[in-house]
Amino acid sequence: MSYSKPNRSSATKTKTRVEAAPISGMCVTCLDGCPGPCEIGRSAIRGREVIYPQPYGKITAGADKDYPVDYSHFNIQGTCVGAFGVAADSDVATFPSVDCSTAVGADNSIKMDFPVFTGAVGSTYIGRVNWEEIAVGAAISGIIVVAGENICGMDREAEFKNGRIVKSPEMERRINAYKAWYDGKGGVIVQANVEDTKLGVPEYVIEKLGVEIFELKWGQGAKDIGGEVKLNTLERAMQLKERGYIVLPDPTAASAQRAFKEGGISEFERHSRLGMVTEDGFYSEVERLRKIGAKYVTLKTGAYRPVDLARAIKFASNAKIDLLTIDGAGGGTGMSPWRMMNEWGVPTVYLECLAYEMCETLKAKGAYIPPIAIAGGLSLEDHIFKAMALGAPYVKAICLGRAIMAAAMVGKTNGKLTAEKMEAEGKAPEEGYLGLFAVASHLKERFGNDFKKLPAGAIGLYSYVDRLKQGLQQLMAGSRKFALPYIDRNDLVSLTREGTSVSGIPYVMDCDKDEISKIMNS
Repeated sequence: MSYSKPNRSSATKTKTRVEAAPISGMCVTCLDGCPGPCEIGRSAIRGREVIYPQPYGKITAGADKDYPVDYSHFNIQGTCVGAFGVAADSDVATFPSVDCSTAVGADNSIKMDFPVFTGAVGSTYIGRVNWEEIAVGAAISGIIVVAGENICGMDREAEFKNGRIVKSPEMERRINAYKAWYDGKGGVIVQANVEDTKLGVPEYVIEKLGVEIFELKWGQGAKDIGGEVKLNTLERAMQLKERGYIVLPDPTAASAQRAFKEGGISEFERHSRLGMVTEDGFYSEVERLRKIGAKYVTLKTGAYRPVDLARAIKFASNAKIDLLTIDGAGGGTGMSPWRMMNEWGVPTVYLECLAYEMCETLKAKGAYIPPIAIAGGLSLEDHIFKAMALGAPYVKAICLGRAIMAAAMVGKTNGKLTAEKMEAEGKAPEEGYLGLFAVASHLKERFGNDFKKLPAGAIGLYSYVDRLKQGLQQLMAGSRKFALPYIDRNDLVSLTREGTSVSGIPYVMDCDKDEISKIMNS
């Protein structure tokens, strides 16, 4: 079985001319004279541009590698006996009675109406133009939104003094969009990388903008380098080089300027630096953030080797971090190098199982274990249940990156089409929304006249979360678990021996053997 699809990915808009060799992905017969529709051929012409999914900046892209074990290798166990969290009474234990609320934070004080939050929506074009839809949708859904890295540094209108940020209209817009609809559940997390820290973003957002939750970022599951974006003007490339970013090719070089002018290159790349984690440095930064006013400090780590996961969990335990997000390989992003996204890192299921083992070790020592969130290629209610069960009782929430963005973007697109139709009929857009979105009437009743202020994409995101909630309630009711804390690993069964080997979850044919024996021999 081949797990990868080299040299012929729809994400890079490349394909082979004839059947591909399974190892290299090249055409079995490579013809002299072929113009090169494959990734190798495209790279011969456009070089480094072909590293990334296309069209860059306008999409999100997810890995298409088939990993040996993923969440589909596990099924959710149902039972016809009893109930946890409510009375075992058919008139009481109904699926709408399932409580899907959760809480994170060292003191469980960050309440959420549903156990999901957004991926980090940072400085990419697709993130910036869809921010209001995502932020407002998250706020009215009672979940957390994450403002990702490089927002201040990429802000064209940002003001700096002595190399430190003093004003960022873009960051202010992002924070205010969420706060305008915030009703006490969820919150805004602002994330920082190396450049953000150098530019003074933590001090700015905490002290000036009142941000309470701040996230240190070690990495992500889609790539093992810092964030990157494409720049389509020389002026913009020069601006970001002056702000301290790595820009390739160097826009100050005469050869790069000439290539850009003549069309040899059509864009520049802005890259972030790699973070260098040390234990003492991590503790010092956590303490510094708390001293400047961060009420909560969280950590996001990526699909690094297992020993780095151990560092993240142990350091987070010692520092009493409020949330640790573990992002596995196999997820997606809008900007990661395509081959890296597919071929680098520990996949989500494996990473979560390792995290569970490490948390069990800390539990045996009586140590503090931070609330954990799992990310990496998750999208629907069965994923939420499985990821929470596989890491129970330590996993308290699930990070949905591309899925939440997709819901917001589809809501926005259909809302725009509906608004155009309403305009042609001389009606307000919200009149059309009532016939478009299944949740629109509920939201209109909830918000009254303010309903018309809701972006269509925010309604789409809310509708998606509402679907996830009912779907999760149904799955939980079938397992007779009527609140999230009751979900445990016994609610899963492995469909493959390999799944059992990775996770420790019993193979389906070995499950419940002791109980079966008692019943049959009684």
